[in-house]
Amino acid sequence: MTAPIIKATSRDDIAGLQTVLDGTGLFPGEMLPDMLAPALAGQTEAFWLTCQIDGEAVGLCYTEPEDLTDGTWNMRALAVRPDLHGKRLGAALVRAAEQHLKDMGQRILIVDTSGTEEFARTRRFYAQNGYEEEARVRDYWADGDDKVIFRKAL
Repeated sequence: MTAPIIKATSRDDIAGLQTVLDGTGLFPGEMLPDMLAPALAGQTEAFWLTCQIDGEAVGLCYTEPEDLTDGTWNMRALAVRPDLHGKRLGAALVRAAEQHLKDMGQRILIVDTSGTEEFARTRRFYAQNGYEEEARVRDYWADGDDKVIFRKAL
């Protein structure tokens, strides 16, 4: 595997990222073009990053500012093609997003996930990448499925 390249997402990345999304089940890949449109048109501060290997899109990170805050951002989506899990590509995407925000003088990055056992690996990932559990909203997603919010100062 050649070294990954992290870059701003372009239209050329859409098909590959739809494959990533369909493989991970994060959200339906068919939603991606509409979700990306404002960023690609320069109509939002939100940004999308793509991880490429050998020119192929294999991962994404989507981050947007939190309304009515001073320098707080929310990582809304992070996904890597399932056959490449464990290769630190997700960590590379997170570091790139953090660096982008630091360069912009932003203060905080938050991310939320599920509190179920199925998402234990996801919660460990964020903890291993310097995020601290900041809050937990019981039964948020469904009965017995808490919303767990992680925070990292930039």
